[in-house]
Amino acid sequence: VGSEGVVVEADVALEDSQVFGEDDGKADAVAVDQEAWTDGENSSTHGPDISYGDDDDEGKEMVELKIIWNKNKYDLKIPLDGTGAKLKERIHSLTGLPPAMQKVMYKGLLPEDKTLREIKVTNGAKIMVVGSTINDVLAVNTPKEVIQQEVKAEENKKEPLCRQKQHRKVLDKGKPEDIMPSVKGTKERLPTVPLSGMYNKSGGKVRLTFKLEQDQLWIGTKERTEKIPMGSIKNVVTEPIEGHEDYHMMAFQLGPTEASQYWVYWVPAQFVDAIKDTVLGKWQYF
Repeated sequence: VGSEGVVVEADVALEDSQVFGEDDGKADAVAVDQEAWTDGENSSTHGPDISYGDDDDEGKEMVELKIIWNKNKYDLKIPLDGTGAKLKERIHSLTGLPPAMQKVMYKGLLPEDKTLREIKVTNGAKIMVVGSTINDVLAVNTPKEVIQQEVKAEENKKEPLCRQKQHRKVLDKGKPEDIMPSVKGTKERLPTVPLSGMYNKSGGKVRLTFKLEQDQLWIGTKERTEKIPMGSIKNVVTEPIEGHEDYHMMAFQLGPTEASQYWVYWVPAQFVDAIKDTVLGKWQYF
């Protein structure tokens, strides 16, 4: 986010015609749009949307932030020793977006219980906010929750995913030599470098890029890159790989059925929760 923005990148080959509706080998190579890597330069800045802090902030050390939400920019001045929860309240006053509906991003999901000083927020930092109005959330998430429950129930009836034939043909290739190191039993924020070195269902190399300022997941390989709105991802399925529990296999469900799942193998375990949190939002966990 901003100069220190979180970008978890992934080049992922989208070979599955059921996922994107394309036949193998018919898609032209698509160069990644370099302009999309700029932090919302085309976003509009609203002059009146400025908050200089509350009256009781006088005498406190302040930090000036750039809040980016829904392609709009807002200037905000807030005490450096204010918490993430306090920042959400200020964002609410600027945007009208309730704190419970906000995903606030700065080097990953911003913690509510820590101060801006503790998480090393700097003057002029860009804070990305993702969220919709309550009515929009209800309209989008109600069917998504139903899908998640159905998928979970179906998974419980099946043998472990990593033993199924369709996945074994990829897993039997072994762990990629250039895979990112894993740390079992820990949870980390999304890294500031591309999440790369993984396999997709065809055994091709994959990288994932989470474009927080655009609320998109970029899946691509050397052949092409697909830009998927996070709001269109219905579910995220994960399972540790037997014998290598520090890595997971993960599927992004891009449509209403399992046929639309896009599989990624050898995802480092420490990033699994952060990926789910970013794609689905905390309130959409199982």
